[in-house]
Formats: sequence, structure tokens, C-alpha cells
Amino acid sequence: MKRPTIGFIGLGIMGKPMAKNILKAGYALVAYDISDRAVEDLAACGAAKAQSPREVSCKSEVVITMLPDSPDVEKAVLGKDGVLEGIKPGSVFIDMSSIAPSVSKKIAAELEKKGAAMLDAPVSGGETGAINGELSIMAGGEKEVFDKYLEVLRAMGKNIVRVGDLGAGNVAKFANQIIGAIILEAIAEAFVLAKKAGVPPDILYDAIKDGVAGSRMLDLKIPMIKTRNFKPGFKIKLHQKDLKNALLMASELNIPLPVTALVQQIMGALVNKNKGDWDNLAILTFIEELGGEEI
Repeated sequence: MKRPTIGFIGLGIMGKPMAKNILKAGYALVAYDISDRAVEDLAACGAAKAQSPREVSCKSEVVITMLPDSPDVEKAVLGKDGVLEGIKPGSVFIDMSSIAPSVSKKIAAELEKKGAAMLDAPVSGGETGAINGELSIMAGGEKEVFDKYLEVLRAMGKNIVRVGDLGAGNVAKFANQIIGAIILEAIAEAFVLAKKAGVPPDILYDAIKDGVAGSRMLDLKIPMIKTRNFKPGFKIKLHQKDLKNALLMASELNIPLPVTALVQQIMGALVNKNKGDWDNLAILTFIEELGGEEI
């Protein structure tokens, strides 16, 4: 059976390594990004170049987007020269961005009129997971569609779960982002407290890593804490955006999320301090400033 041609839109910190892993898996790939340099980088790895999302969908059976937020995905699909203008009947659109489930459903309704299916399949794992092809992928959509394109997702991810119907993927992603944000805040508070009390971060990490406070987040962030490396694996402005969308959904469902709201406000303050493009570990600097102690 002939493998489908994959179209990929959005070649940022996450999207570029994801697209490269699709190429490594042996798929033909058509790439588009607003950055010509990002497209040229993919072309050097064997991808075909496109000039618009429309051209991507004209030349592909599977179209994937990895974009910052709901308006970006909506514009790429429904806007002028968008995916919708070129997508063929029988094709599938897989949005791997983190966006509002209501927007996913709006896009899916338009694609259905063209005879195309959709999955929402946001990811977790940061830049490292994207590079290594070990992302966790939380997918929403019809089971038949998910099963048909599971091999495409396996080119980018390790833990791939269909969590429900369309939109459920982003619900799972919001849950993931809430947990991750609150753990980051707890790590920041704990390490600043310990440092001010005379316990350095490497010693604290060794002491707690195998206890109940140990976590994958802690393992990933401790080398960055030690070297004060805030190069983004996942930008704080994107994490703040995800929490904002989670809080909007919670409001619609009448579910209070008080701690999530607090951490979202802290992240918003850091964006206002021009740290939005820093790694989400930048939450550490907020606590350091409050406590007057730098790790």
C-alpha cells in the first residue's frame, strides 16, 4: 500500500524536529512556514517546499499543523490560501497544536463539507521529545480515522492514545499543562527556599529525586536550574496560553481551578517582563525575585 504524502505547516521549536522525523520514517513531505529559513532547512533534508497552506493541502493526503494558538490554526485552515481551499476528499487534517476544542470542532465542520476528516492530536514532551520522536500524543477523533493514521503519529511519538471524540485531545492536553505548570511552580518555590536555607540545588535534587517529590519534570529541569539555562524547550508564553484556554473551558463547565489561575497569572506577569520567549522554567525567576534569592 502506497504511503501518503504528508504536508506539514508550522516549523518552530517543536514542528521542525517533528517534520524531520516524518522524513526519517520514509514519508514524502511538503513543508510550509512563514519563515523561509525554516522551510529551506526542511528542504535540505528532502522535503518539498510550498508557498502557502493551500499548496500544502493540494499536494498532500495528510496535512499536519503545529502552530501557536487557535487563531493561527483557524487562519491556516480557513483563511485565504488556507488548507480548506486545497484539501481533497478522503484526506485528513491532523492539528497537533494546543487550541480550544471549540475551534477544532469549527474547523472539522468545514473540512467535513469538503469530504475530509480531522484529528486533534496535541503533544507533550517539549523540544527533546520532538527531536527524539518520543512525544506523548493525545488524540481526539473517530477511531477509524485514528487507527488509519496511527503509523504517521508513530513517526513523531512514543505514547499515543486516542482519548475520545474530536476535541478530547486538547482536553487531555489542558490537563497535562495544568499538572506541569503547578509542578513547575512547586519546584521553583522548593528550590528557592532550600537555597536560601543553605542547601544547594544539586544536593537537594539528589536527596528528593527518588522520593514522592521526584518527577519527570524535575529530572528534565534540574540540569537547566543548575546552569540557569532558560533557552526555550517550551516557551512560557505558550504555556500561559494553554492555561488561559484551560481556564476558559473550566469557566464554561463551571469548574473552579484556583491554583491553575494563580500560576497562569504568574506566567502572564513573566510575559509582561519580556520573558515570554524563555523556557517555562522562567517561573523560577519570579519566585527568586519575590524571595530575594537567586539559585
